[in-house]
Amino acid sequence: MTKKDEKLPDPKEIEKEISELLSEKFGGRVKLISPVVLPQEISFEKEREEEPPEKKTIDFSLKPEELEAYLDQYIVKQDQAKAILATKICTHFNRVKHAESAGENNKGMVGHIKGNVLMIGPTGVGKTYMIRLIAQKIGVPFVKGDATKFSETGYVGGDVEDLVRDLVREADGDIKLAQYGIIYIDEIDKIASSPNLIGPDVSRTGVQRALLKPMEETDVDLKVPHDPISMLEEIERYRKTGKRKKRVINTKNILFVMSGGFNELEELIKKRIVDQGIGFGASVTSRSERGNYLKYGKPEDLIKFGFETEFIGRLPVLSVFEQLSEDDLYTILKNPNNPVILSKKLDFKAYDISVNFEDGALRAIAHLAHEEQTGARGLVSAIEKVLLKLEKKLPSTGIKKLSVTKEVVKDPKGMLQKIISTPDDPMWTQLYEKLDQEGKESIKQYIKSNQAMLAERSKIALTTSRIDLIAELYTLWTSDINAIMQKIENFYEQIKKVEAYFYKTHDLNIRLDEDAIDIVILEMISSPTALGDFYKELTTKFEYGFKLIRDKIGKDTFVITKEALENPENFFNNLVKKVYS
Repeated sequence: MTKKDEKLPDPKEIEKEISELLSEKFGGRVKLISPVVLPQEISFEKEREEEPPEKKTIDFSLKPEELEAYLDQYIVKQDQAKAILATKICTHFNRVKHAESAGENNKGMVGHIKGNVLMIGPTGVGKTYMIRLIAQKIGVPFVKGDATKFSETGYVGGDVEDLVRDLVREADGDIKLAQYGIIYIDEIDKIASSPNLIGPDVSRTGVQRALLKPMEETDVDLKVPHDPISMLEEIERYRKTGKRKKRVINTKNILFVMSGGFNELEELIKKRIVDQGIGFGASVTSRSERGNYLKYGKPEDLIKFGFETEFIGRLPVLSVFEQLSEDDLYTILKNPNNPVILSKKLDFKAYDISVNFEDGALRAIAHLAHEEQTGARGLVSAIEKVLLKLEKKLPSTGIKKLSVTKEVVKDPKGMLQKIISTPDDPMWTQLYEKLDQEGKESIKQYIKSNQAMLAERSKIALTTSRIDLIAELYTLWTSDINAIMQKIENFYEQIKKVEAYFYKTHDLNIRLDEDAIDIVILEMISSPTALGDFYKELTTKFEYGFKLIRDKIGKDTFVITKEALENPENFFNNLVKKVYS
């Protein structure tokens, strides 16, 4: 008998023998776990037939001015940066959409140029926040990496392509969606080669070169040995299908955005400008003056700073951010969409404590933050220092409303003792109600000032009643204006469905005016059964009267006003008078 004809041992029998041996030696403490046995035969051709590639077009229609207006709601100052980023990012995605819809692949075009962005500016001026907002608005996956974690050998034990793989995870495995994502790399100035180093700075230039291909166009394999998650996912897929598929993502349409502080760059720019003799030879002292030189930056300055020519060539869009003043920080806190105040309100809301902020308190917090010289990040640390003692103590008391005043900011400890020692003093309730009313008026003013922009993208009319409703909900919910308007739109659509259902069941065409809709929305917020109760009310209070009028004069379309909901009897009396007159 040849070796070929010998009967191969059964894996189960071998497993049984090994288990018995282990059991004799170690008792029941050691057991043999059977590994997953994967099929050996792989067919790539069959898989291609079963899963033909599908092209997915992105749903993108934003114009640069629309995206800039959206950013204006959240970002203070940085007008030039917002204009540049809104324009170039909109252009990038609209070009991708146009190419996809036209069935173009651009293979015939040599040197595909992608509008990757380099953002320069001090810490805490909104660079990361702006890119996150843009990615959220567009609806594409977003990942952030830190350039200081890169080395010549890779990124956190892997390589720079790991950020591309992270995009796929951010897109829940949807490779087609991930191919339109945004990769943001911060602290990019830290991988510039040191100008004081004798000889080449291999580790830093090596990282720059490793980024070149992904920044332009390359295929990134999603399964790599150093990434156990990707390996496990591939094993699981192989176990289920018995097929091996090479999964890759192309970076052609992935937008790369880099940012950094570039603390010494302005000196290089100043030296070039002075050497060119165009009148910029004055001494530079303040941060704002130094920042002015950044506006005149050129690729040659970045190359002198320590970047490879090829690397800078792949970052054609340069955006400079300005230092924030104390007034800018105050404006950020006053913005109803700012996450600093909203986040702090949520902290206290977790203990069922509602918080209002006095205008003087916001100015005092802005002053504390400006002294830290860390931009908007200073706002977070300043507000934490002020309210930490209150956040610790108040949840253990019965106090449910807190008014943050200028006095609280200046003396948190003393004011805390005063608050908890006189919790029933009417002045605290009066103060809270005063700040509550001031907050509503501030929201109304904000909406009126931005009414054209807000109304342009909203499905609902911004009537006086609707603006009052938004202001009311802003004090009830801890959310930004856009989220509140979206919730109102959802309620609005539900009410419209009730109108349609009423017509279907009663053959009566009714329509609520905007003020009446706002009344119903308020009821829906206060009660989960409000919509069903509203339909019953329409049937019991309005169906009979409307049918009488319809049978009398043939009218079958009626408008229900706010007054009609509040006093149906009076509404019908007036309606009958009009009909008979």
